[in-house]
Amino acid sequence: MFLQPASLSAAIDLLAQQGGKLLAGGTDFFPALGQGVEPRPIIDISQLPELGRIEVGKESIRLGAGVTWSAVASALLPPGFDGLKAAAREIGSIQIQNRGTIGGNLCNASPAADSVPPLLTLDAEVEIASPRGSRTLPLADFILGNRRTALAADEIVTAILVPANRGDFTSHFVKLGSRRYLVISIVMIAVALSRAADGAIAEARVAVGSCSAVAQRLPLLEASLIGCRSVSDIAKNVLPQHLGTLSPIDDVRASATYRRDAAATLVRRAVQDCFVKAKG
Repeated sequence: MFLQPASLSAAIDLLAQQGGKLLAGGTDFFPALGQGVEPRPIIDISQLPELGRIEVGKESIRLGAGVTWSAVASALLPPGFDGLKAAAREIGSIQIQNRGTIGGNLCNASPAADSVPPLLTLDAEVEIASPRGSRTLPLADFILGNRRTALAADEIVTAILVPANRGDFTSHFVKLGSRRYLVISIVMIAVALSRAADGAIAEARVAVGSCSAVAQRLPLLEASLIGCRSVSDIAKNVLPQHLGTLSPIDDVRASATYRRDAAATLVRRAVQDCFVKAKG
């Protein structure tokens, strides 16, 4: 059964009454289905206007869950979103970017989801709606593991919320794969920095993806970067113990050892590049 509600409230009612599988861009849904048939009703929310808007407010910047990656990449957003926009340009092909959505990427909850590290550096929250009303969760609490989220069966992700002051940061994103485009990440790094009047790093946000079941921030590294005044300072403050919480695996794309070594190198480079960008 294929259902296409005309409004968000109608979609919430359908999901609560009939259950089913939500369909946004479908770029993960259909490949995962393969030659099988989805036994549950499919509720298509891809055309809901409530989910397709980007709104810049004084307190927060709201990215509707149905906003496509092409829309993210081309949106007029503050510098703090440059890392997210760079990630948007790395997600699959142009066709995938035209269909895939930010909310769908989060709900798919892949350890290699390109959007998660930059959104973590922006302190993003996930807005969720259900018949009981709406709630928000920090992104770090929303994704629970490989393909697992905190969504209840009758809940829909409606938006991603970013504090407006995160837009003042300088941000950067680096992705390592077996080729330049159309590739699942081996390692990815997102960085967001703010600098004090004297040029030193005042605040740092660093997140790593594809090196654990859920992308994660590196708080020990972030703390050590505060006060750094040069790229050489940064090199001295990126230490192996700062990446100790990562738990990379061996798979067809790379070994755990390679991932850990690559992450250490890419974190240093990404922070240095972001620092130089902030200086400019």
